[in-house]
Amino acid sequence: MRITCPLCGERDRREFYYLGAKDYLNRPEEGDTEAMHRYLHIRSNPTQVTQDLWQHEAGCSAWIEVERNVTTHEILSVKLVNEAAP
Repeated sequence: MRITCPLCGERDRREFYYLGAKDYLNRPEEGDTEAMHRYLHIRSNPTQVTQDLWQHEAGCSAWIEVERNVTTHEILSVKLVNEAAP
């Protein structure tokens, strides 16, 4: 699988470190134990398109959001995390 880093260009997947689903960016408020439990332990397991966080560990160290089809490994879009924020 090849991932195009917005800063470094196309690279092999082995240069990147998978950090998890994009919703890890939405950490719940401290003190809400039920929300924290869902955040840490109750995860969906989609079979089509996902939005994931990756870090270009062997390159520029940027955090990127990768939208991909987990069934076919097709990369649909890649953007820097700070550009993807709402």
